[in-house]
Amino acid sequence: MKFKIALFISLITLQVFSQIEKIEPPFWWNGMHLPQLEILCYGKNISKYNVSIDNVEILAIKKTENPNYIFITIDTQKEISEKISIDFKYKNKIVFSQPYEFKKRKTNSSKRKGFDSSDVMYLIMPDRFANGNAKNDSHPDTKEKSNRTKPGGRHGGDIEGIIKNLDYLSDLGVTTLWSTPLLEDNESTYSYHTYAQSDLYKIDPRYGTNEDYKRLATEMHKKELKLVMDYVTNHWGGQHWMMSDLPTREWIHQWPEGFRRSNYRMTTQFDSNASSIDAKGCMDGWFDTTMPDINQSNPLVLNYITQNAIWWIEYADLDGLRVDTYSYNDKLSIAKWTKAIMDEYPNFNIVGEVWMHDQAQMAYWQKDSKIGAIQSYNSYLPSVMDFTLHDALMTIFNEDEGKWNEGMIKAYDNFANDFLYPDINNILVFMGNHDTNRINEIYQNNFDKYKLALSLILTTRGIPQLYYGDEIGMLGNRDKKGDGDIRRDFPGGWENDEENAFIKERRTNDQEAFHGFTKKILQWRKNKEVIHTGKLLQYIPENNVYVFFRYNDTENVMIVLNNNPKEQHLNIERFKEGIKKFKSGVDIITGKEHTLEKSMLVAGKSVMILELKK
Repeated sequence: MKFKIALFISLITLQVFSQIEKIEPPFWWNGMHLPQLEILCYGKNISKYNVSIDNVEILAIKKTENPNYIFITIDTQKEISEKISIDFKYKNKIVFSQPYEFKKRKTNSSKRKGFDSSDVMYLIMPDRFANGNAKNDSHPDTKEKSNRTKPGGRHGGDIEGIIKNLDYLSDLGVTTLWSTPLLEDNESTYSYHTYAQSDLYKIDPRYGTNEDYKRLATEMHKKELKLVMDYVTNHWGGQHWMMSDLPTREWIHQWPEGFRRSNYRMTTQFDSNASSIDAKGCMDGWFDTTMPDINQSNPLVLNYITQNAIWWIEYADLDGLRVDTYSYNDKLSIAKWTKAIMDEYPNFNIVGEVWMHDQAQMAYWQKDSKIGAIQSYNSYLPSVMDFTLHDALMTIFNEDEGKWNEGMIKAYDNFANDFLYPDINNILVFMGNHDTNRINEIYQNNFDKYKLALSLILTTRGIPQLYYGDEIGMLGNRDKKGDGDIRRDFPGGWENDEENAFIKERRTNDQEAFHGFTKKILQWRKNKEVIHTGKLLQYIPENNVYVFFRYNDTENVMIVLNNNPKEQHLNIERFKEGIKKFKSGVDIITGKEHTLEKSMLVAGKSVMILELKK
């Protein structure tokens, strides 16, 4: 009798002290393409238990040197009951059970269509866009509290603020929203950028809840807008819940001195002459002291981030991913990650941040690259960002004279290398983002230069991306004043703001000029298939005037960018190949019709976007 009582007490003790503290993914779906699911279970000494699940085939149970983890791999090719129980046994007796759910998948979820060249992407930093719920500006579960007086502090923008301003985005004419990360970042300072994530299955409570994020996608889809998640595969935050108790030492890249910063030399990924120590220094080095570099070559890690990305796409009904620091990852592992997502969602889109300054090096990372194929490498990444065009845009419109290698020739030369890319329409083109100086700062708030730059990215090949506030002339100089200056609050996003650029009647004259011009082209572009997928024909700039055409079988658009401060006469005969049999063109900006005969006068520092007419 005493023995039975002792055994009973022992089992109760085990049940009390061995319950699971974390299970990830928290649930899954039936009908996924991914043939198996690896469930991470975390709790005190749970590796001592055996595991069973009724009517579910367990393919593998993996334990590491850390006794607090078990990884359970199950076969998901057959439909699984909505509610299952994961039984943890000790000496063939069930000590405790963990419920787990398989949800019904949304109809046609796998066929969702991602963003493409018919879209225009709008990038926001949610903390700096709009504060829709002042009650969550600070939160007891997170360290850093709201302080809008600090350029590098948290200012209170949130998901509710985005939802309340979706009509602004629709009216402007953008079709896709890319928000910098919204997952929890529990660093004590500079947590507003949210790239040092502390929980990959949880929206930061200062932005809202998981349900709020899901609601954002729903509300956007009602307005025919798409939502892109900023996903971080290379690193996470030093405050991530695993960092105090890693599943295995190899989960992150370790260095004898504890911390070693990446050398940031991404060329070592494909340089056939690179030393091993330099390649390791790029890929395995930490991005920053607060951003431990995760080891994608570890199968447990790779499964974890693959399932996590798919979980968010399915849960929140996402339309795309933007992947941070894509080219710093272990390149073989990130290719597997990308392929797994694209296999799950064949019409989806993922754009990778490949911040390099050579078209061949960037093209290496796009799916089916002939350059990558030289090394038998395929990233399976559909889209990359056109950083070489951005490099050119940093100076082009400040170079008035148009010397041999200055001014508009830089744009021409950039597009001359388009043959390197396997899918040129799936390139993200942009004037700036959250890591670069504001375009209007670079051009000293010169409206004419803004019009030239904007017109170029909205009419050339690829997918245009705007940075929040550029459309109202916002300024910011990272080099002189730090990141906070290029990430200012959008005026009107906070209740007591003196200005409110979300509302036409409350914009300043300058803000309205920028906004009105941007809106006019964006709304026109929405239905212009010739701009979305038409071919590009360009002419070598003369006198700093760049002329190119977008054309297909039914439409033809002539774009003239005069970067010369003086008016210029265009010899129409030179452009006959592009003009074909068209006789005139209507400028979509002014509404004025121009006859295409012998010559055409173009004002200094101006743009013309001509829809050609027969």
